[in-house]
Amino acid sequence: DRYRGEGEIGGSQGLGQLFLRSLLFLLLAGPPAPRPAGGQLRYAVPEELEHGAFVANLGEDLGLDLSTLSARRFRIVSRAGARQHLEVNLENGILFVNERIDREEVCEAGGTCLLHLQLLVESPLELYRVEVEVLDINDHAPTFPWQEYVLEVAESAVLGARFPLESAQDPDVGTNSVRTYRLSPNGFFSLEVQTRSDTSKFAELVLERTLDREQQRTHRLLLTAFDGGVPERSGTAHILVTVLDANDNVPVFDQPSYGVSLPEDAPAGTLVIQLNATDLDEGPNGEIEYSFSGHAPLRVRELFHIEPQSGQVLLKGPLDYERTSLHELYVQAKDRGPSAVAVHCRVLVHLLDVNDNAPEVTLTSVSTPVLEDAPPGTVIAVISVLDRDSGDNGRVSCEVSPDVPFELRSSFRNYYTLVTTQALDREVVPEYNISITARDMGSPALLTRSTLTVPVSDVNDNAPRFLQPSYSVYVMENNAPGASICSVSALDPDCQQNAYLSYSIADGHIHGMPVGTYVSINSDSGHMYALRSLDYEQIRSFQIQVQAQDAGFPPLSANVTVHIFVLDQNDNAPVIVSPMPRNGSVATELVPRSARPGYLVGTVSAVDADAGLNSRLSYQLLQATDFTLFSMAPDTGELRTLRSFLEQDATRQRLVVQVRDGGQPALSATMSLLLSVVETMPQTFSDFSEFSLPAEPSSSSPLTLYLLVSLGSISFTFLLAILILTAIRCPATCLDMPGGGPPGYCYKVCLGPESAQSDFMFLKPCSPPRNNEKDSGKQSQPGQHLQVSKQVTLRASVLPDPQQVPPALSFSLCYAFPRE
Repeated sequence: DRYRGEGEIGGSQGLGQLFLRSLLFLLLAGPPAPRPAGGQLRYAVPEELEHGAFVANLGEDLGLDLSTLSARRFRIVSRAGARQHLEVNLENGILFVNERIDREEVCEAGGTCLLHLQLLVESPLELYRVEVEVLDINDHAPTFPWQEYVLEVAESAVLGARFPLESAQDPDVGTNSVRTYRLSPNGFFSLEVQTRSDTSKFAELVLERTLDREQQRTHRLLLTAFDGGVPERSGTAHILVTVLDANDNVPVFDQPSYGVSLPEDAPAGTLVIQLNATDLDEGPNGEIEYSFSGHAPLRVRELFHIEPQSGQVLLKGPLDYERTSLHELYVQAKDRGPSAVAVHCRVLVHLLDVNDNAPEVTLTSVSTPVLEDAPPGTVIAVISVLDRDSGDNGRVSCEVSPDVPFELRSSFRNYYTLVTTQALDREVVPEYNISITARDMGSPALLTRSTLTVPVSDVNDNAPRFLQPSYSVYVMENNAPGASICSVSALDPDCQQNAYLSYSIADGHIHGMPVGTYVSINSDSGHMYALRSLDYEQIRSFQIQVQAQDAGFPPLSANVTVHIFVLDQNDNAPVIVSPMPRNGSVATELVPRSARPGYLVGTVSAVDADAGLNSRLSYQLLQATDFTLFSMAPDTGELRTLRSFLEQDATRQRLVVQVRDGGQPALSATMSLLLSVVETMPQTFSDFSEFSLPAEPSSSSPLTLYLLVSLGSISFTFLLAILILTAIRCPATCLDMPGGGPPGYCYKVCLGPESAQSDFMFLKPCSPPRNNEKDSGKQSQPGQHLQVSKQVTLRASVLPDPQQVPPALSFSLCYAFPRE
């Protein structure tokens, strides 16, 4: 017995009642032995089996060597998108259930349900056809569309009158479908079971006893439908019979049954048939309404429509001959009288097959690409064609274009193998696009064209080629280490491993450092990554060499240059270089009270290490003791007066200046400026903002010499002036007394390498308080001296070379003036 062990389900435990019934079915009936059907094997398997259920031992039945099944790629060939219900185990050649099969889903129409399998084994190529019949099991019970029906019967109905009842529906087929109906015992009606042309069953009530509405107006019956499965399943529905007053006449159809033919491609709205029923009554009792009988199948109601008044049967949905070739319609007619009684007729709609299905072509690639030295007769692919039409409309021929070195050879009906007819030369034709045409025999004929691409393999005779002769990459500075900066790509016209490329970076140095410390590359994809954060202020551009090498033997390679440009980012805030704060973050300046509008108080200077817009600076006055006094030029940083000083203006003006660059987002720096308003400016260096060093000194030595000579001369002049004034104005004893000396002002000037503008000025008494002043909180007495000091610092930024800046120089000047 070729099927010993059938029913053994690997890995299935705890199966439900449904599977137990399927197993019982197998044990009792036993599957039929495989038998050839036109050169093919045929098996049977019940539906709803679990995954892994045994179907057949294909390796044994086909006489294949089980040890070579895997090497020869033994497999089931399916159409694209088709569900794989069955699968083959390559270790033992057993055909098993891959996924649960629902017969009602796989085969919607009744009759035999077959799964057509195409088995393929290579080296050498062999093709087998197998049919697996899916056997129905009784997994559905009959059901009625409604649980209760109302049937109206006139009390004048004659004995033997028949009343069709609603049919029960059971998706199962054969003996598992509806087999019979039974009616609950009663004294007025009996039940007769009728058979349709498609062997389905329906029931009719037969009146056995005269009805009397005065005695009993309603009758309740129970209708039960039974299928023929094992075990038997059933479904019930309640029938309410309402007895109506007698009606003189009932409608009568021209004939009890009608037949009509209709092409399957008929559009919606097509007239199928015109029904005609007559009623001898007049008025409402003679007006007839048409409708489907209660036992008309649901599928019929979806496809057809009946006009209630005219009796026209119209097409409502699309027809499909390949799904169902015959539709059976049950129509009833009744008048509008108070005691209307329905009469019934049957309409058989035969569908005519139309060539509305083009052939379907399925390509199964076997050995592509093909070697250019492959001998003639080498199998390239297996091709199957299918046409769902019938007769000549379903017969198909298949051919390829004549201008290619390939041909089709038929092995089974509607199955072909594509083979080579001559030697191939890849240097002449590297790839073939084979057009396959399948044409049916219908009128007019329908055809389908499908293209199979067959590449020809080669040797490694082509070097990689980059898509661009060079690459230019722009990277924003301050990038994150490890960030992707660009991607290079190369192509190789070869195929397989000869076209597999790996990327690398050639050895080199960037600013004395190995190039591998700056960038890396993904050897497979060509993506390049920065290994360090780049700084525009340190490096603005560099270039590297990237190599692409294939995996052929011997390997071939190509190089490309990648230019990397670093883009500036606004990562440096402005730095205020003038005036330089000397007291924390506050710079000071003197302003004469007599200054007129537009007087240049000083210039704020700043620098920014960035470039472009990021280094374009703008100046703004953020805060001021009095905004009406001063204004600032946004471009140059010049601070000027807006009006003249008034008596009530404060003598100390505090300003806050902001310097902002043009980057996004903008960076800024602020400084505080303290302005002292004085009555008169010193004659010498009255405005230190006007003091500047030569723009481009040639060397540090002349500059130092000039400063020393100038300071020495000034010091000598002031010292001589002090001695002369002291000798003339003051007695000798005045010099020893703290308050006896002549009142005056003392100026202190400091020059250094950091600034070319004055930083601050301040006023202080020239001599300490007198010893006889007991109250330290009193104000200075008339005659007390005031000392004015001014410090000037030279900044290194004004010199061409910071190494040429001389050491800081300073001097003090003191003048004595009597206080008012």
